[in-house]
Amino acid sequence: MSVRVRRVYDPPEPDDGVRVLVDRLWPRGLSKDAAHVDEWPKGLTPSTELRRWYHAGQGSYEEFRQRYEAELAEPDAAELLAHLRASARRGRVTLLTASKAPEESHAAVLLGLLKRT
Repeated sequence: MSVRVRRVYDPPEPDDGVRVLVDRLWPRGLSKDAAHVDEWPKGLTPSTELRRWYHAGQGSYEEFRQRYEAELAEPDAAELLAHLRASARRGRVTLLTASKAPEESHAAVLLGLLKRT
């Protein structure tokens, strides 16, 4: 399974495979043409409440990860995650995020879940 995380602002690369935006909000200042996004499963992103809680600095990354994984276990999100796993089994998937720290973001949580299976 080949999955990686990149910032959506970085230029697309030929080996990106399926480019999946994993942010709930469209990245500021980026046109849809420039982003080259293939899929945007908003139901796979952290809830607005969880996102605001984490960005407000009210908890640790570990607690965020646990809460986000619980959200991803819900039926609708689990179905979208299964689709993403299937895509990754067929070829490269690049998870795109606007986060300035992708290694401590929801994209890293998704990457970890996808690499576990």
